[in-house]
Amino acid sequence: MVGKNRQNSQLINKVAEVYDWLNSQIKDHENSAGRCCACGKCCDFESFGHKLFVTSPEMIYLTEKLGAENIKSMKKGICPYSLDDKCTIYEFRFAGCRIFSCKGDADFQSRLSEEVSKKFKAICEQFLIPYRYSDLATALNELVVD
Repeated sequence: MVGKNRQNSQLINKVAEVYDWLNSQIKDHENSAGRCCACGKCCDFESFGHKLFVTSPEMIYLTEKLGAENIKSMKKGICPYSLDDKCTIYEFRFAGCRIFSCKGDADFQSRLSEEVSKKFKAICEQFLIPYRYSDLATALNELVVD
């Protein structure tokens, strides 16, 4: 059990490193990244007309940080962690949430997304876990503890 806890801790640290790298890329390329105005519109996926995709390492990270009992299901097209247009998990938000800004350059965002996907795939290979890339609703609803 100690080995598994240590491995899980290492995996969480690797995801945090990806998020730190991602944050630095966004900071270093402010003009291309765009600036989020924190309006919450992009968290309403249905009305904004898009989906948020997440990876298995990100879901492991979120579960570890929030606790399995605090994972929320997604019954509507709105992120369940958006409350009054504010992100209640901002510190632990997904790569797609960090990358996307409605004012950002789409090509820059696509390139960044590809780089992040490669990093998450490498984490899966390193820790021998399946790589999954699924929409947020599916990923959350599979984890919810009833």
